[in-house]
Amino acid sequence: MKRKPLRLWIGSAVVLLLILIGCFSSKPSFVVSKAWLNDRPQTEVLQPGYVDDASRLNRTHVTEVCAISADKSAAEAQVRQLILRARTQKLGIAIAGAGHSMGGHSISPEGIVLNMLPFNHLELSKDNKILRVGAGARWSDVVPYLNSRGYSVAVMQASNDFSVGGSISVNCHGWQHNSPPIASTVESFRLVTAAGSIVRCSRTENSELFSLVLGGYGLFGVILEVDLRVVPNERYRPEVEVIPAGTYVARFAEKTNNATDIGMVYGRLCVVPGEKTFLREAILTVFRRVPCKRDQIPPLSSTRFRTLHREIYRAQIQSPAGKEVRWKAEKGLGEQFGSSDVSRNQLLNEAAALYQERNADRTDILHEYFIPPQEVARFLDRSREIIPRHNGELLNVTIRNVREDRDSFLRYADGEMFAFVMLFNQPRSEEADEKMAAMTRELINASLECRGRYYLCYRLHATKDQLTRAYPQAVEFFDRKRHYDPDEVFRNKFYDKYGRP
Repeated sequence: MKRKPLRLWIGSAVVLLLILIGCFSSKPSFVVSKAWLNDRPQTEVLQPGYVDDASRLNRTHVTEVCAISADKSAAEAQVRQLILRARTQKLGIAIAGAGHSMGGHSISPEGIVLNMLPFNHLELSKDNKILRVGAGARWSDVVPYLNSRGYSVAVMQASNDFSVGGSISVNCHGWQHNSPPIASTVESFRLVTAAGSIVRCSRTENSELFSLVLGGYGLFGVILEVDLRVVPNERYRPEVEVIPAGTYVARFAEKTNNATDIGMVYGRLCVVPGEKTFLREAILTVFRRVPCKRDQIPPLSSTRFRTLHREIYRAQIQSPAGKEVRWKAEKGLGEQFGSSDVSRNQLLNEAAALYQERNADRTDILHEYFIPPQEVARFLDRSREIIPRHNGELLNVTIRNVREDRDSFLRYADGEMFAFVMLFNQPRSEEADEKMAAMTRELINASLECRGRYYLCYRLHATKDQLTRAYPQAVEFFDRKRHYDPDEVFRNKFYDKYGRP
């Protein structure tokens, strides 16, 4: 077992000592101390020829992992050669970025994995507020780049670990309230098709491909670079309110309808076990604009109290007391540890890796369900019944609203939806995965009963029937995939399960 670096040990020990000094005999100090002692991250090295994704449950043998060239001309020639080789040798090509999908979407068994991360160039056109970005760039590259120029990303996830190409391929969304998914901010992109040609796609040029690729999970070609609309960076002041979960939608509307000074909004749900607590209480956080000159916007900084943040979060695993401590900390201190002003870019510049499970025997698994506003109460009722019955180890639920998506073909938002992002923890075992699959299918059925949908970028636990019920357009989506890629050059585990005839 690998030991923590000395610097991390010392930093963790200092934080822990401060906690113990402040409340030596308290329950918070005990559960956080226990979490810190049990937190033994390991760096796993995959055997040559194997790849995995963020689930750490998809270890798969592939023929080759090929890193794309950072040079534009060389990259184009390289991808064309890979496509020719794949067609000749009947190999599939899967496209990988940061690997944060959880269902093998970036893996083609016995095929080629194209690593896009080196293709990460950035160029901002201030005249029309367009960022041209290589598909392999991570948001952790993009946010500081834009920040230094006074701009910010219009729509992205709440974390910066992901790649731009990956985010577009899953059509992500985030805390940007009353906004459609990221597809709405894409002006155009350059795509290498299955025929090896390079085409530009936009709402007026190759418009069908444009729609199919946005949220197309890498099945129609290789995105080279993207033109994204950006927005000015801003200063926000958070307002935090604790409310009954059943009133969340109504209170959200009261706070945000007709408001012009709101930049971002998100909610959290209580996951403390118990009939009177589980998914019964919510925290609604609204970030209001505080107009100022550019030099008055708070600078980017690293997350404060990183070790404490992590250990309070990890203390929840298999611990009702840990969940209670975390919930009380969020209500009492606020997730930002105070109500000071914060920049838009600061909110977008935190890594999900800070909290993730890194021990060898367990892993974190995400679910996400999109529910119409009028059905939220019913979905919560169903979730309160399903999750405890399956002993689901639920660590977090974040709520975000998403407006109608008018751009992507395989869309999850036909109208306004409230997204429930659920993070579970489970052992890394076949038995635990089967239990997770059973619970997932029940939650998907609950979302369908509520006229909702589930997000396609996580574990492939849904049945084919559930997929087509949630996404009636999926049959045509896969037909169009074979039209544009008749040799099925671009393949992954998602397509293998749901798309192949």
